[in-house]
Amino acid sequence: MYVKGVGPARASMLEAKGLIVVEDILTYTPFRYEDRRNVKSIGQLAPGEMATVIAEVRDSRVTGLQRRNVGLFQANFSDGSRDILTGKWFHGSYLKEVLTPGTKAALYGKVEFDSYTAGMTMMHPEYEILGEDDEADAGLHTGRIVPIYEAAGKVNTKLFRTLIHRILGELPALADALPEMPRIRLRLPDLNVAVRTVHFPGEHDDVRLLNAFRSPSQFRLIFEEFFWLECGLSLKKSKARVRDGVAFELNDRVRDRIKAMLPFKPTGAQKRVLLEIANDMAKPNPMYRLLQGDVGSGKTLVAAEAAIIAIENGYQVAVLAPTEILATQHYFYFRELFKKLDYVVILLTGSGTKKEKEGLRKLLASGLAHVVVGTHALIEQSVGFERLGLAIIDEQHRFGVEQRLKLVEKGANPDVLVMTATPIPRTLALTMYGDLDVSVIDELPPGRKPIVTRSVPEDRIEQVYSFLKQQVDLGRQAYIVYPVIEESETQALKAAQKMYDHLSAIVLPGYRIGLLHGRLSQDDKDSVMAHFKSGELQILVSTTVIEVGVDVPNATVMVIEQAERFGLSQLHQLRGRVGRGGEQSYCVLVTGKLNEVARERIRTMVESNDGFYIAEMDMKLRGPGEFFGTKQSGLPALRIGNIVRDGEILEVARREADAFVEHPPSEAELRRAVAYIKDHWQRRYGLVEVG
Repeated sequence: MYVKGVGPARASMLEAKGLIVVEDILTYTPFRYEDRRNVKSIGQLAPGEMATVIAEVRDSRVTGLQRRNVGLFQANFSDGSRDILTGKWFHGSYLKEVLTPGTKAALYGKVEFDSYTAGMTMMHPEYEILGEDDEADAGLHTGRIVPIYEAAGKVNTKLFRTLIHRILGELPALADALPEMPRIRLRLPDLNVAVRTVHFPGEHDDVRLLNAFRSPSQFRLIFEEFFWLECGLSLKKSKARVRDGVAFELNDRVRDRIKAMLPFKPTGAQKRVLLEIANDMAKPNPMYRLLQGDVGSGKTLVAAEAAIIAIENGYQVAVLAPTEILATQHYFYFRELFKKLDYVVILLTGSGTKKEKEGLRKLLASGLAHVVVGTHALIEQSVGFERLGLAIIDEQHRFGVEQRLKLVEKGANPDVLVMTATPIPRTLALTMYGDLDVSVIDELPPGRKPIVTRSVPEDRIEQVYSFLKQQVDLGRQAYIVYPVIEESETQALKAAQKMYDHLSAIVLPGYRIGLLHGRLSQDDKDSVMAHFKSGELQILVSTTVIEVGVDVPNATVMVIEQAERFGLSQLHQLRGRVGRGGEQSYCVLVTGKLNEVARERIRTMVESNDGFYIAEMDMKLRGPGEFFGTKQSGLPALRIGNIVRDGEILEVARREADAFVEHPPSEAELRRAVAYIKDHWQRRYGLVEVG
């Protein structure tokens, strides 16, 4: 459909925002609404009320410190009468180029009486310039509940209103693809009504409900977005489960080998989760399971038990990790666990000579290696397995969908176990991992004590070092971590190197201190970690390379410098490096100047050790897209739904979608739904692959 007013330049701005076709624009909903129903002339204004005024700029001036851009911009407005309304904006010197004399504007804000001028003022009113072209559309911008859109380049909120109003005026009735069952059960409004009233609410609609995204029309559109997403995931899940896979046998030999490997008695949660995994592995269809657990809960041990099931059935196991240091940690862990069982465990990463890697690939292809642990090097075309039966993927959110598929395709529909040490809020799991079955280890190994967390301002750092010395003198070990600042490892490296020199020479002379950072060679990293694990090093100064996978039970102190620079999940991961033995452990958050969000993060860490609560708070503070520290490619780009705000609607949509896919009213209706998802949603959510 051609939309008047959208030429090539505007089309490219809209496309940059993901708005390619008319349907995209109709689902680009307002993020806020303003009640501009109270339109008044300047002479009718009363102090204390919220009102809309349409007036023209008579004159303007900037007072104050213009040089530092803190000037007060004042503009006097007239509506043709003798009355004057003054608009005032702090830091508003840029407005002198916008609100020039003769400019017509719609102003919306709180009216106040200025005793100095004996006239009416508005402080920081919302404003919109009304040009000649807007005269016909003036009713869109004032005198009603007005939708406010996020701009797309130079396509501002006013232009969005005009374009969407134009589209709705010319568009034929929209076909409602949502199945009848949920529409009737949830009493959802008609699609056409919902779309129109979301963009242009009626005179009697409740602005508070609209701004809470809980009007009937908003509920309908949020539900529908979640419903199709969850349908796609459910279809993908059911399709994957009917493929032919490996039915692993669970006999006495397998059980005896698992018992022989176990270094300690598993927790009840570990036993429960292993049973869920083992039951999946016994089925003739591939397993797709997400294993969640808090830091130190023993996920890797459960993964090792699953590996034994595969190996004892004559299959190989691949463990894919996102970083070399984590892959190395897993390699050492699996090699140590499987030493008694005589399994061959190899490490395949980007490091090493060409000849070394070639030798490892031959071991793998011939079936002589039982377990291979590796990074992205595992998914290279030159890597082949004799018989891959189980793929274990750690920290899946750091990999793209294609990378995971490349590993799985190296076997004949192997079982897939995804592990994450980042506790994932339920709503995020339903959208990112909705096609996986979920197992949660919600119990720490016996004897572990909750970590005591304290926040200390940086001007009291000497007290922190004094406490650290006490702990080290008792025979314990400690970490001191520095942040990677603005994605620059170089800066963090310099800070860590500088502090290492300072601590070694001045603060903690005589103590054995090591330095670990991302720029060290793999051999040097391994050497530093080996010395720290053995106790030869008492204190480890590090960047965040120790975030996951490091297990030193004797380490009881974690000092995190500039803690306000870290996200909550990362702080929790770092804290999880201590508290792994029987002794009381401590985490000290050393902070500089705190803004409101940073203060909330630090408060959450001090108050709670619960990874799932911390994950929920992290997602609320940072938003789902930034939950893992980077924009998540596997996370669907929702248009109107928000998994933080709309968690309960997501749960309803998930329930309805599962019911529809499992018990469709008819095969024809299910086929229509699949076709609709392919046509309308696959472009938006690459994650929803149905076939």
